[in-house]
Amino acid sequence: MSRLLIIEDELAIAELEKDYLELSGFEVEVETDGEIGVKRALSEEFDLLILDLMLPSVDGFEICKRVREAKNIPILMVSAKKDDIDKIRGLGLGADDYMTKPFSPSELVARVKAHLARYERLIGSGMKENQIIEIRGLKIDKTARRVFLDGEEKIFTTKEFDLLTFLAENPNHVFTKDELFQEIWDMESVGDIATVTVHIKKIREKIEYNTSKPQYIETIWGVGYRFKV
Repeated sequence: MSRLLIIEDELAIAELEKDYLELSGFEVEVETDGEIGVKRALSEEFDLLILDLMLPSVDGFEICKRVREAKNIPILMVSAKKDDIDKIRGLGLGADDYMTKPFSPSELVARVKAHLARYERLIGSGMKENQIIEIRGLKIDKTARRVFLDGEEKIFTTKEFDLLTFLAENPNHVFTKDELFQEIWDMESVGDIATVTVHIKKIREKIEYNTSKPQYIETIWGVGYRFKV
């Protein structure tokens, strides 16, 4: 069953859309606040996003931009604004479709089905998806060698990326500094394990909300480091 997210501040409209989509066999979630909506869109697995343009806290343009940077799912933008410039801007930011209010719920359902079918054909036609690791708002794109935190890209050096990826691919396993140095730098540590400490510090500065209380890379005193899930 396809899972959809509606980000729409007019609850009556959102509930109407939700009812029609659920009757068509979709699982539907609704958020009325833009900031909460974009966080859910980035941290949870949805197959399609229905996005209102005018939202409190974060508008639809910004949400579209942030989601498109991180995910390839279809995005349907809806708005009461009829200006072509808004449609052009929305499509330019990566929206797959733009519907002007008012529209019939049956038309929305038809467009949702069409975009999902097209997306599934593309995925099933041999288009290779990037290898992605996603954990609590942290997204590591192994194929593109890019890291995102809550949709915002963080710039990593080669070794920082390799170290973070290795730890994330081996969650809850405690590695000594020597083991990490040998794995990432491919040589005996020869007393140079301080390199690992420095890189861990730099990685934490980029992905941890509070470096003194890390939620991703945990220090196991006297032993080494562990990626928590």
